[in-house]
Amino acid sequence: QVQLVESGGGLVQPGESLRLSCAASGFTFSAYAMRWYRQAPGKERELVATITSVGDSTNYADSVKGRFTISRDNFKNTMHLQMNSLTPEDTAVYYCKVLAKNWWGQGTQVTVSS
Repeated sequence: QVQLVESGGGLVQPGESLRLSCAASGFTFSAYAMRWYRQAPGKERELVATITSVGDSTNYADSVKGRFTISRDNFKNTMHLQMNSLTPEDTAVYYCKVLAKNWWGQGTQVTVSS
């Protein structure tokens, strides 16, 4: 069955970095564009970044542009989100999703606090 498993979240201080991973299985990972979303407490889920199936094009929310980098390794069926210069406003549960399907991971918590 389809599985998306996020990892790499944690508690960091403002200005620090984290690298999230999404491990995919149960489908042909290289055939699908992928997305990272996040949901902060009391807020709607927000699209963070998108990457094409072969990784040749990416898009970012204005709030993370220049700080976050989405990437993927189709040989390892994994996707990553490198997050730099984190701020408290980045605190949220981060989810990976297959763009064309309603397939979501369980999420990983990112907390940015001093």
